[in-house]
This record gives sequence, structure tokens and C-alpha cells, in this order.
Amino acid sequence: MKFQQKKVLEQKRRWRVRRKVNGTAERPRLSISFSNKHVYAQCIDDVLGKTLVAVCTTSKELKAEKVLPNVDGAKLVGEKMGGKLKEAGIGAIVLDRGSRRYHGCVKAFADALRSTGINF
Repeated sequence: MKFQQKKVLEQKRRWRVRRKVNGTAERPRLSISFSNKHVYAQCIDDVLGKTLVAVCTTSKELKAEKVLPNVDGAKLVGEKMGGKLKEAGIGAIVLDRGSRRYHGCVKAFADALRSTGINF
């Protein structure tokens, strides 16, 4: 019962964030997700419904580095994502933090993105 209640509250937080965040071709939505083992980030154009750029710890370039879903792993994925966004010609994004607070891993990811020159 308690678990179901937590899931409902988490879904409400996710919807609250998504109501305000919408990605376009000029400013795509960057969604960040953390599981118990991996970090996933993807840049999405909501108008077309397409993923433009994606980085995760299961990809070839990060799999060898044994990246964990902690602050250090979030920094590394953020730097990698910033580099890929620059290659794709994307300079400004809208951050979708999901149901997580802008604190800890999410903040480390965002700071690493800003250090590469991405605006949001």
C-alpha cells in the first residue's frame, strides 16, 4: 500500500514538471533518468516526437569506464552529453528532471552541461 502511494506521488511530480517543460526544434527537452545501475539522458524534440541525441552509461563509449549513477557518474554523463549536443549543433535546451529534485546528481549533471557551454 505504501509503495503504491509513493509511486502515485512520484507520477504526480513527473506530470507537474512535464506540464511546464516542452521541447521544440530550437530548444529541445533534455530528459535525465537515473536507475539503480545506470544514468540515461536524451534530447527530445516534442514537436516531431524524435530523439535527437542520447547518452547512457550502457553505451559503448561509457561502458568501459564503469560509470555509476552517483554524482561523479552524473558529471561524466553530463560532459559527454554536452559534447554530443555541440556536435549536433544544439546550444540551448530545456531540462526535464522528471520526478527528481534539482539536487545532488541532477545538479551535478546540469553543472557539467553548463561547463560545456549549453544554455538552459
